[in-house]
Amino acid sequence: MAILQIQEQVGSYKVLSLIKSNHYTETYKVEDNSGKFFFLKLFMLNRMPATLINQDTKIVKEIECCKDLEHQNLIRLIEYKSFNLDSGIYQYYVTDYFMGDILSDKLMREGAFPEEKALAIFRGIIVGLGYLHSQTPSLCHNDLDPSNIMLSDTIEDLPVIIDYGHLSTRCSGHVPFDTSDLNPIFHAKETMVGIFDEQGDIFSACAILYTMLTGSAPWNQLLQEEGSYKERFKSIWMYRQKNPLDIDGINVTSKAKYILQKGLALKAADRFANVNDILSVLDSQNVEINEEPSTQSTAPHKQQDSTNAMQDPNTISIDIQRGGGNGFADIAGMQELKDYLTKTVIFFMKNKDIAQQYGITPPNGMLLYGPPGCGKTFFAEKFAEETGFNFMLVKSSDVGSSLVHGTQEKVKKLFKQAEKNSPIVLCFDEFDAIVPDRGARGNEYVASEVNEFLSQMNNCSKRGIFIVATSNRPDKIDPAILRTGRIDKQVYVPLPDLEARKEMFKMYLNNRPVEGEFDIDSFAKRTEGYIASDIAFIVNDAAMTAAFTRKPITTDLLNTAITNTRPSLQKEVIEEYSYIRNRMDGIARRNVVTGL
Repeated sequence: MAILQIQEQVGSYKVLSLIKSNHYTETYKVEDNSGKFFFLKLFMLNRMPATLINQDTKIVKEIECCKDLEHQNLIRLIEYKSFNLDSGIYQYYVTDYFMGDILSDKLMREGAFPEEKALAIFRGIIVGLGYLHSQTPSLCHNDLDPSNIMLSDTIEDLPVIIDYGHLSTRCSGHVPFDTSDLNPIFHAKETMVGIFDEQGDIFSACAILYTMLTGSAPWNQLLQEEGSYKERFKSIWMYRQKNPLDIDGINVTSKAKYILQKGLALKAADRFANVNDILSVLDSQNVEINEEPSTQSTAPHKQQDSTNAMQDPNTISIDIQRGGGNGFADIAGMQELKDYLTKTVIFFMKNKDIAQQYGITPPNGMLLYGPPGCGKTFFAEKFAEETGFNFMLVKSSDVGSSLVHGTQEKVKKLFKQAEKNSPIVLCFDEFDAIVPDRGARGNEYVASEVNEFLSQMNNCSKRGIFIVATSNRPDKIDPAILRTGRIDKQVYVPLPDLEARKEMFKMYLNNRPVEGEFDIDSFAKRTEGYIASDIAFIVNDAAMTAAFTRKPITTDLLNTAITNTRPSLQKEVIEEYSYIRNRMDGIARRNVVTGL
């Protein structure tokens, strides 16, 4: 029976659910008075080995190790306290409730990552480790694997190291934590004999990199479930000795190969000395290794010349996603919108001869607008896949420049790059930030940049370019942009309806470990007014709770996650978008979408 009960108040936090427990700790999901979520880890001091408690301060050593840590790549401890109950003496600490995706779950769903993405995540892990290792005395995580890495839902490719249950100073022989729940596949040889140090963390990080690049853990094999950590590791070590890793056979750059080759060396003396050595490699332009390097990347996007980009501040270098993919089949619901665009836009984009025969001007572009979190950018990408065209996603930072008229030069180069890769869907994310209304106060300085966009956008369909712009605030876009021959269609992307929510639950649950059959209809009915990101969060929340216990996702976990998750868009916001839509409909041309 859990020590804390659901709805029980602990300090300023209310208990929502028990996530996992062992013989002397329990981890809960809690919320504060404002409704913000946190993790609370409870320690039962009466049951803990004395070696895990500082006998001078009477504070749990895990708490002492992590209480002052503050880094963007580490989960943050908010506070810690002690209290007494009839059942004993307790301590707890509270950390941020990280709203993101568990790396292991993402790898299970998507498989191997593009090299650029994998290296970006790896860098974040290494930087976080560097911060731990720089403490006085040095701290080691000792339990790095993909299940203890979370990916931010707000900052792309930002990893956050979680779970301080094995955090300690260097260990040699005597280990001050329980090793029974460690995953030996991601640990170095020396941990088998009780040596846990910085070298071990680096090995684990490189094993994670290998997993991200290949979709499979290094020396992957069935893990022995029974026995001590040492007994389970013994079979893994024997397997590693007999089966060397074929790093040269991985289709990645020489830099990535070098990191894997050196970082996963069986002997500690052959590995990187510290995280700074790895960062030096990551920042280097050229890396030579013993084997003949491969210049190919696993990434589906074009690789860019970073050296030239640094030399020319007006260089526009954006990845091109080549045509292909599942298209609209990946979009949950929104069938009316998909049918409308197929008939009025995609058909004529793909059949220009028919359009010419009937005197129909091929569409030039469209604006997708609506509340945040409804999947406008994702829809744009799938729209491109449906057409079979290439796809280029442009953000405001891509065309920004510190130089006078620098943005104008970037815009010119952007459209030239797009034309060179035509036919292409050129997607501008948060378009209101790129081409704000020149007539609005304070926007006088952007006039030349907006004029350049107007010039480039005129009848760009003739150059094989179709523009898709997304915006949460279409009323802030310069009105001249939304005229015929530039942005031909204005499409409202609504909140997901019942059928869309059903499909979203199915999609987000796909390829995750689940228990039995789910009543998807009930989940969808309970989430009226929820946007796509809310439903993704609900499923991720349930998955995270299940992952902590290494058990499948259950109906109870999903229902609990729904209960504890409020819709992102409040009533006032939805009403505001109703007003915005009416205003856009009022100024729209005859081809605006209505009734969606």
